[in-house]
Amino acid sequence: MKWFGISKQALAAAVAGAGLTGALVYVPQNFQQADAKQPITIEAPQGAPLSFADLVEKVSPAVVSVNVVSEQEVSGMGNMEQFFDRFRGLPGFDDYMQEREQEEGEDSPPRTREARSLGSGFFISDQGYIVTNNHVVQDATEIEVVLEDGRELEASLVGTDPQTDLAVIKVTEPGKYPYVEFETDAELRRGDWVVALGNPFGLGGTATAGILSADGRELGGDSPYTDFLQIDAAINRGNSGGPTFDLHGRVVGVNTAIFSPTGGSVGIGFAIPAELAVEVTSALIKDGKVSRGWLGVTIQDVTDDMAEAQGLAEVRGAIIADVNDESPARKAGLKRGDVILSVNGRDTTDATSVTRMVGKLLAGSKNEFTVLRDGKRQKISVTVGERPVDPNALVPSSRDSSGSSSGDAEEGPLGVSLRPLDSTARQALGLDEDEAGLIIGDIDNDSPLYEAGLRPGMAILSASYIPLKSVKDLEKAIDEAKAKGRDKILLAVRNGQRTQFVTPEITSSSED
Repeated sequence: MKWFGISKQALAAAVAGAGLTGALVYVPQNFQQADAKQPITIEAPQGAPLSFADLVEKVSPAVVSVNVVSEQEVSGMGNMEQFFDRFRGLPGFDDYMQEREQEEGEDSPPRTREARSLGSGFFISDQGYIVTNNHVVQDATEIEVVLEDGRELEASLVGTDPQTDLAVIKVTEPGKYPYVEFETDAELRRGDWVVALGNPFGLGGTATAGILSADGRELGGDSPYTDFLQIDAAINRGNSGGPTFDLHGRVVGVNTAIFSPTGGSVGIGFAIPAELAVEVTSALIKDGKVSRGWLGVTIQDVTDDMAEAQGLAEVRGAIIADVNDESPARKAGLKRGDVILSVNGRDTTDATSVTRMVGKLLAGSKNEFTVLRDGKRQKISVTVGERPVDPNALVPSSRDSSGSSSGDAEEGPLGVSLRPLDSTARQALGLDEDEAGLIIGDIDNDSPLYEAGLRPGMAILSASYIPLKSVKDLEKAIDEAKAKGRDKILLAVRNGQRTQFVTPEITSSSED
């Protein structure tokens, strides 16, 4: 099972039992229970199940257990690692272990060991195609599926999509197999019954029931294309890749993850929606992979502060922080600071919506992007490319070097000393030869720039989209923002070889 990081909001929601104590409540003497409104009630819908037995009996033949054998690389010390773990943290021991690992890495090839894992899956065609999770079958050297009747069949990998954690495998033995279908037309509502089938902890043929707790959940991590269904049907290790059914026996989701501080089910499971699963699995069966559109940009959500700093009437869209060299975005003329408002006439809401819209575009197709640049809307035609397997590899890794010292820095506004970029600094920061910007030398701890996350060695490239060639440029941009009644300013900041936008206060008393 995959484990995902939980946001501050989710952690806050996990805190239960908070309440008020010692509060004085005044109750009028003439209050009567009959005066209160009646509680909300609803009649049980016709056809509400007294049992899920018929449903489970009909769909179970299409659900399989997935047993996987893979090869995993292990340290040259093998089982000695467990012995050495007790000494970690002692003075000099970690350095000794690092040297030992380096020596063994140079003298001997990496060792591998056989690993076994369990998961679930289900037939989606009578030809033997099975849907499961990518994390169940990744790096597999052998795949075996176990049917409800106990038969064990070999299966081969058809294709995987790590971005959505979906995979398709196919049994090698010819025949006609019972299968189920995805439900993409009916609207699944919060509170609807769902039934999950799978192979938790190797206990094949297990059924659990619950309701749809929520939909549209974003788990972050490496899943920018998925809004998950949250269900409270018990999901445990081994349920990954199994189906979630509605009461008509149609697949509404593919079980993929849980949130659990204990390692077992606590009633918070996540499933990939059927609509997305249909698109991905169809592409995997047809081409063995999923081809997504690609711009080659780094984007951020437009925040309230960013909208205020730019005088925007609404908070939506995604602001471009970086444009990769030789990318479709650069060739089309998209620039750092552009706010993407719509794609082919469809309004964007945030960076995630832009990522998903672009991901659905066909590689090589021409598309119309509406962007906000310098306060004006522009339409730009972009021919999107095909998303690389590892797009992050196209962005050089961050280097903590500005190429020069802070000795010649000039005192600037907001409690910071600055120095114009030179060729050495541009090269270290991965910038173009003519890129404008100011390197931060020293910065006061009470500076609003420090509070916004800026540190010595970073570079401020622009302020309110004005390229900064000197300290006077920054001072002018701040004065103009104040003249417009704004108390924040939009800065493009280069940290290593990544750019991000920040909105520090410009009315702080620390600048005086």
